[in-house]
Amino acid sequence: MQKVMIVGGGVGGTTVLKLLSESEVFSIVCMADTNESAEGMLAAKERRIPTVTNWSMGLEWDLDIIFDTTGDPSVYKKIKRVMGEQTILIPGSVALIMTKLFEEKNRLISKLENTSAKMDLILNTTSEGMVVIDHEGFIIMFNDSAERASDTKREDVIGRHIKDFIPSTGLLRVMQTNQKEVNQEITLGNGMELITTRIPLVNADKEIIGAFAVFRNKMEAVQLAEQITDLKEIQTMLQAIIQSSDEAISVVDDQGRGLLINPAYTRITGLTKTQVIGKPASIDIYEGESMHMKVLQTKKPVRGVNMRVGPKHKEVIVNVAPIIVDGSLKGSVGVIHDVSEIQALTHELNRARQIIRTLQAKYSFDDIIGASEEMKLPIEQAKLSARTPATVLLRGESGTGKELFAHAIHNASDRKFNKFVRVNCAAISESLLESELFGYDEGAFTGASRGGKVGFFEEANQGSIFLDEIGELPANIQAKLLRVLQEKEIVRVGGTKPIPINVRVIAATNINLEKAIANGSFREDLYFRLNRMPIFIAPLRKRKEDLRELAEHLINKINQEYGRSIEGITAAAIHKMQIYNWPGNVRELENILGRAIIFMKLNETIIDIHHIPDFIEEIPLKQQEKLLMKPSGYVSGKPLSEIIDQYEAEIIQQAFHTHKGNKTLTAKALGISVRNLYYKMEKLKL
Repeated sequence: MQKVMIVGGGVGGTTVLKLLSESEVFSIVCMADTNESAEGMLAAKERRIPTVTNWSMGLEWDLDIIFDTTGDPSVYKKIKRVMGEQTILIPGSVALIMTKLFEEKNRLISKLENTSAKMDLILNTTSEGMVVIDHEGFIIMFNDSAERASDTKREDVIGRHIKDFIPSTGLLRVMQTNQKEVNQEITLGNGMELITTRIPLVNADKEIIGAFAVFRNKMEAVQLAEQITDLKEIQTMLQAIIQSSDEAISVVDDQGRGLLINPAYTRITGLTKTQVIGKPASIDIYEGESMHMKVLQTKKPVRGVNMRVGPKHKEVIVNVAPIIVDGSLKGSVGVIHDVSEIQALTHELNRARQIIRTLQAKYSFDDIIGASEEMKLPIEQAKLSARTPATVLLRGESGTGKELFAHAIHNASDRKFNKFVRVNCAAISESLLESELFGYDEGAFTGASRGGKVGFFEEANQGSIFLDEIGELPANIQAKLLRVLQEKEIVRVGGTKPIPINVRVIAATNINLEKAIANGSFREDLYFRLNRMPIFIAPLRKRKEDLRELAEHLINKINQEYGRSIEGITAAAIHKMQIYNWPGNVRELENILGRAIIFMKLNETIIDIHHIPDFIEEIPLKQQEKLLMKPSGYVSGKPLSEIIDQYEAEIIQQAFHTHKGNKTLTAKALGISVRNLYYKMEKLKL
C-alpha cells in the first residue's frame, strides 16, 4: 500500500483526501497545513489521520507519494529538494485534475442515483404489476404493484428463477420466440388469477437479454373493464344530451382550441364542425372578445355577455364557465342564447303581464263574509274610503283578506271602470323593483328594451294600484314612493322628465310598521302619508263566530273548483274548528275545507267532525265539557272568542300546576304539540 502525505488543507487537499480515502491502494499517513483549522486538516482529524503544521515534519514517515495542493511554486521546490529519492512528488496542477475528476465522478454517480430513484418511483407507483427476468430466467425486478397483485413480498422472489414463482410462466417462451403476448390468463402457485402481457427485452444489437411481464389481478381487470363500459355509456348519453339540446353549446380545451359543438350552435352561428373543431376559440367571433379565452385566463365564469358571432353576425348572449377536474383547468364550456329568441319570449311575457295587469278587480264588498263586530267596522271604513281618493293602508295578518278589501274598495269607487294593478312588493327582486314600479327610458341600463318601458304606476293611471307587502320596500324605493304620493308624478329610471299621474294607492302590510320605523327599516314620513286611512282587519281567531258563514261560503267556492256538491257542515265540525286558533286565518280555513272535501266519499254531502284533519288539535273532551257546561262562565257583553280564550288560559294554567311547570308533559296531557303550547302561551300572555 502506497504511503501518502498531502500538503495543503484547502479545497484541493480536501478533495484529494476524500478521493484517496475511498481507495484501498493508498494510505494517507499525514496531512500538512500551517492553518490547523483548514478544511482539509479538520477532515483528516475526523478520519484520525495525523496532521502537522510543517510539511517537513511529515518526512519522518517513509513516504511513497507527496501531493502538493498548495499551488505555491516555492513550496513545491522546497519539498523537491529534501524529499527521498524513492518518493514521488505530485504538483498542484495534477491534484487539480484529480479534483475535477472526483467532482465529475460524484456528479455522474448522483445523476445515476437520481435516475435510478426516478425509475424506481415510476415502476413502484404504477398501478400495473411488473416483473423482469434476465436471459437465464432469474427475476431481477419486482415492483410494489406486483407485490399487491400477487400477494408476495419482493425479497421472496428477487433472485429466484421465474419457474419457481410461476410454474406456468410464458416469459421463457417469449424470449425464445421473440414475440409479444397480450392479455393472457395465468394462475400463481397460491391460486391467484392474473391477466398479463409479456414482452421480450432486446438490446441495441437486437440480442434478447431478458423479458418482462405487466399484469393485474383478474378481478381488478374485470372491474376496470366494467367501469370503462359504464364510462362509455355515460359518454354516449352525455353526447346525446348535448347534441339534442336546444341550447347552443361549444367546448374548448385548455389551449382554447375547439373540442365540441352541437347542432344548435351550428343553427345560431352558421358554423360547421369542420370550421370550429381544432380551431382557435375566436374563430366564431365577429364582434367582441373571446369569452372562452377570458375564462381560461381568469378561471372564473362570465355571464350575460353580448356578442355577434358567425358569418351572419348573429347577436347573441354568451355564458361561459371553466371546466376544472381535480383542481386542474381542462377547458371551458359556453352556452349561446339567440337574442332574437329572447326578445320574442320577452315580448310574449310582457304581453301576458299586460293582459294580467289590465284585468278588472274581481271582488266586491258582497264577497267579504262576516257579521261579527270585528268585521263590521273594517267593512264600514272600507266603504267610506271607497268614496274618497285618499290613500288606504290595509293592516292585518297574512290570510285575513287584505287583497279582497283592496278589490272591493276599487270596485266601489268612481275609478272602477279604470285599471286595477296589483303589485306584490316582496315578490319582485330589489334590482328590478324600481324599474317595474316607475318604468325606464331607452338606454337606462344594459339590456333595456328599445323605446323604454311603462311602469306599474303609469299603467294604473286614472285607476288604482294595490301595493301588497309594502313593509318590504327597500329604502330607496320608499323615497321614490313618497315623492309619488306628495307630487303626484313619477320619473322613469334613466329619465329626467317628470310624468304626472292620477293613481289611487291602496297599500297592505302584515308587519308592525311602528316597530319598523323604530328600527329604521321604514320611513316615518312615508308611514304618515300611507296611514291617512288605516283599516285593521281582524284575524280569524278574533271573529270565530263568523266561522260557519265563512265555511259555507268557502264550501260553495270549492264545489265549483272541484266539481263537488257538498251541501254543508255539521255543528260538531264547526265547534272543532272554533277551538283551533287559525294562525293562517281564512287562507288556512279554505285549505282545511278543501282537503276535507278531497278525501270525502262521493256519496257524502255533509262535512262532519271526522272529516276535519287531525292536525287541528282539540282540547281534551272533559275540558270541552267544562267549557260548555260551566254556567258561571258567561259574561254578558263579552264575545264568545274572549270567553273561550279566558277558559283556555285557565285550563293551561291548571295543567301547568298539575305537571309542576313541565311544558312537555303539559302539552302531552292537553293533546297538543309543544310548539302549539308555546303559541298559546304567547297569545294568552301566560
